[in-house]
Amino acid sequence: MRIVFLDGNRIASAQDMHEEFARALEFPEWYGNNLDALHDMLSESTEEIGVILVNTDKLAETLGRRWTALLRLLVDMKRERRGFHVMMEPFAGE
Repeated sequence: MRIVFLDGNRIASAQDMHEEFARALEFPEWYGNNLDALHDMLSESTEEIGVILVNTDKLAETLGRRWTALLRLLVDMKRERRGFHVMMEPFAGE
């Protein structure tokens, strides 16, 4: 299983979030760094994927309106794909 770990204490921008997905899931260089491209990459993958979100209050603040869109995308992936897992922890501690 490939794991994407998004920590609100370490993600300072939407670009950071996309870079973490790209790194963890070994996306190609041409990955578009937007939510539509992320949806496409996740939909096309056949690997088991886990996404762990911690310090979500800070993630929400950093990502702004993209936060809600990211959550929708993750819920859609969970419904559409077998082997796609999401775990959300509001606070991971300091």
